[in-house]
Amino acid sequence: MNQILIVAHEPLADAMRQCALHVFPDCGERVLALDVPPQEAPDVTQQRALELLQRSSADGVLILTDVFGATPSNVVQHLLQSVPQATHGMQVRALTGLSLPMLLRATCYAEQALEDLVERAMAGAQQGIMSFAYTPVQNQQRDLPHDSARHHHQQ
Repeated sequence: MNQILIVAHEPLADAMRQCALHVFPDCGERVLALDVPPQEAPDVTQQRALELLQRSSADGVLILTDVFGATPSNVVQHLLQSVPQATHGMQVRALTGLSLPMLLRATCYAEQALEDLVERAMAGAQQGIMSFAYTPVQNQQRDLPHDSARHHHQQ
């Protein structure tokens, strides 16, 4: 089984984990969160993330970050460079552009091979984007049953 580690700007990581737990109450050990406070040095964040990875007994870990190029994403990129030595060969992959559909899809398929899990999470994100609009009801005259002055009875 794989684990999912959310690394995002505070308080998004924990909030997304709570959403996953709302939908899948039994996913608590599978989905981890690491909130990145605004004043925290990137090397401190990286160390905290590494400690979470080292405590993991999962076959692999999918790390989800919120915004490419921001501190959480940059920390994860640096972390991935040190993962083989630090986690004794554990497979780790990362995706950016975190969304709830991405997280829920990943949570559903955490038991699949890590590469398949990455594909499922990406598909969840892409399929979670929909365009829709509200179309107001057209202004039409309606006869109301209680309006006897305008209500016409057929006999």
